[in-house]
Amino acid sequence: MIPGKYRSVSGRAANNVNCGLHLVIQTSSLPEKNKVEFKLNKDTSSFPGRLSQHDLERNYSSRQGDHINLVSSSLSSFPILQRSSEEKILYSDRLSLERQKLTVCPIINGEDHLRLLNFQHNFITRIQNISNLQKLISLDLYDNQIEEISGLSTLRCLRVLLLGKNRIKKISNLENLKSLDVLDLHGNQITKIENINHLCELRVLNLARNFLSHVDNLNGLDSLTELNLRHNQITFVRDVDNLPCLQHLFLSFNNISSFDSVSCLADSSSLSDITFDGNPIAQESWYKHTVLQNMMQLRQLDMKRITEEERRMASVLAKKEEEKKRESQKQSLLKEKKRLTINNVARQWDLQQQRVANIATDEDRKDSDSAQDPCQIDGSTLSAFPEETGPLDSGLNNALQGLSVVDTYLVEVDGDTLSLYGSGALESLDRNWSVQTAGMITTVSFTFIEFDEIVHVLPKLKIKFPNSLHLKFKETNLVMLQQFNALAQLRRIDQLTIDPQGNPVVNFTLWKYYVLFRLSHFSMQKINGTEVTQNDMIMAERLFGILAHVASSELPQYRLISILGDARKKQFRYLLESKGKKPGIINEENNDSKRPVGENTNRATLNYTTRDFYNEKLEEIKEKKKFCKTYVEDLVKEATEINMKNEALQKLWPQMFIELVRDAVIEIRNKNSYMKLCLQQITDQK
Repeated sequence: MIPGKYRSVSGRAANNVNCGLHLVIQTSSLPEKNKVEFKLNKDTSSFPGRLSQHDLERNYSSRQGDHINLVSSSLSSFPILQRSSEEKILYSDRLSLERQKLTVCPIINGEDHLRLLNFQHNFITRIQNISNLQKLISLDLYDNQIEEISGLSTLRCLRVLLLGKNRIKKISNLENLKSLDVLDLHGNQITKIENINHLCELRVLNLARNFLSHVDNLNGLDSLTELNLRHNQITFVRDVDNLPCLQHLFLSFNNISSFDSVSCLADSSSLSDITFDGNPIAQESWYKHTVLQNMMQLRQLDMKRITEEERRMASVLAKKEEEKKRESQKQSLLKEKKRLTINNVARQWDLQQQRVANIATDEDRKDSDSAQDPCQIDGSTLSAFPEETGPLDSGLNNALQGLSVVDTYLVEVDGDTLSLYGSGALESLDRNWSVQTAGMITTVSFTFIEFDEIVHVLPKLKIKFPNSLHLKFKETNLVMLQQFNALAQLRRIDQLTIDPQGNPVVNFTLWKYYVLFRLSHFSMQKINGTEVTQNDMIMAERLFGILAHVASSELPQYRLISILGDARKKQFRYLLESKGKKPGIINEENNDSKRPVGENTNRATLNYTTRDFYNEKLEEIKEKKKFCKTYVEDLVKEATEINMKNEALQKLWPQMFIELVRDAVIEIRNKNSYMKLCLQQITDQK
């Protein structure tokens, strides 16, 4: 038998029936000449006792030899079928009206004993006039123009219903056909499987060449052994595992692209034959092994018998896949634990920053807010750090249920990179690192750690990881250029990466030039992934060269000695002799082994004294702001008073001027008296 093809019971019966069919189209009691007779002579054979496999997609191309005499009728009505007594006796249980160009079903009277009825290859648009054939067990309406399933409610004995190649859009009106054994609906316009759950005796269902996009709603089909879904638009399959008798499933030429979309097939214990050819999944290299390792009960795949060697290979690959899955699950678990830990560290960092910001901006509210500790973790705080979770399988979810997320730091070595998350991770530098691991580390990344805390461990970093050349800072509170001075104590830095996130210093336009100037003795190659050029070095010297000169010139002698240390005393004396007027007088070698004193002495005066000094500066700036505010307010007040006095003077001045002129005129009217008065005033003053 060719899979996917079935022998049509009605078609077979039609081809094997030898009956002299006498069809009379009779509209009323007319003379004999107004009757139209159809005479069909066919071969005969006995009707099989058992309805077995049926070819529901059979090509009905064979044409029966017909001898038809037509007498036209002037009236229009349903045709009425009449057969002679001999024909009824000879072919009592079957009737074929194949290829008769019928547009309606004829009225069939006196044929209540019919069991097989064939209307193939006509133009019938509606099922009607057969409700009286209650013994009918096979109805073939293949290749017509039927748009709706109807007129079958009385055919309770019907076992085979062939409605392929019609225009049906919905499965309906099958409620009373509970004895149905074969249902063929291929080549229609059906988009959904529905209204068939009551067909508990259905063995063969053909829905090939429809418009189905998914397979479900198959519960209740407990006797179904064969399901043909070829040439649809199916992307996923469900409920097939609920079919206890299903043996043959044909899914060829659909849109199935992954085994997950048909994973329910693995739970079917009865399925022995399946096809996926013509689907995207069949093009994958893992296709055959995946199907076999998940469906060990299969005997045929894509119409090919499965060999024992193929089963063995599938079993071996299944074990390898299981090992790979366990390893993948382990890696996923570690990755998830890392994500949760980093997320927890981020929470702690955010709470710490909120606490520092509250203290710095609103000291007066500290007592009033003591009842509501800003360190307390509440729902609103947690929402600031959304957890990006991907889909996890059930095994991984079970493992994660017992995963602790109270860790406040994380230390990770990935290849040549050492990543430190959280201030607690700095303690790892005190570990006894193996020589091989320590020598392999070339990149050190700091995340969610205060830069001032990092400054304290830089000497350890230089000793523990002598080959570290690349430093990365993210969420470390780099807020001012001074902090870069602390990096000068390292042995060597080739690359420096400052992430803008949590490091406001990168908002300064000239920060890169300052780094190049202050750490020029390292001859850095890259900053934030950008190559350092000679022009960058020249620009850095031009911008900040005078800064080092001023710093070394204005700094007291005792302070310079404390900064430079014993190794720089000779250089410092030389600077004093030359009055320190020429910055950068010491030649620096690029090679560390040939640099006896390291960085330039002038640059060494540019140092960093961590957060305490910065807080003192903040207090000083705060006091200066307060003083400036008071001073400006006093100036504004004084200016306002002066302005008011000026406005009053402007109003009074005209009258005052008149009075002054008047008094002067009166006084000098008598010249002699005025002179005597003036002399008298002078005498009194003496």
